[in-house]
Amino acid sequence: MLLRFFLFITGFGLMVTGFNTIILYINLFSFGYNFKEYLSYIVKLPEFYYLLVGFVLVNFSILKKGDKNEKRL
Repeated sequence: MLLRFFLFITGFGLMVTGFNTIILYINLFSFGYNFKEYLSYIVKLPEFYYLLVGFVLVNFSILKKGDKNEKRL
């Protein structure tokens, strides 16, 4: 249970970091970038991969089946 909570909090933090970067780089549109160039730039950033890893961790922590003795709410 504690491991699942730790994975959830870690994944959530990584997702927040990734989404923050994506939102901050939306300003590239004001410099004349189009959507394709924006996506190709965002995919090259390490924060984008933080977003993906965070998403996987959150989903894993939520959807993982518990032990037989683990209580569910």
